[in-house]
Amino acid sequence: MKDMRNWQDLTEEERTALQVAYQPALDSQPSTCDFDLKVARFADWLARHNIAFTREDISRK
Repeated sequence: MKDMRNWQDLTEEERTALQVAYQPALDSQPSTCDFDLKVARFADWLARHNIAFTREDISRK
């Protein structure tokens, strides 16, 4: 198994591509307003793509 890459180490293009690729998985999940659950779901999906993601990786720009 490859070493996991950190979300913040990815280029903007890589992050965008992953977010687009995640959309079908997101669409198949039950809706939720629980922010922590949303983060956990995305982190789990990314982990299967060898990307490490935590709540601290979320930008509040």
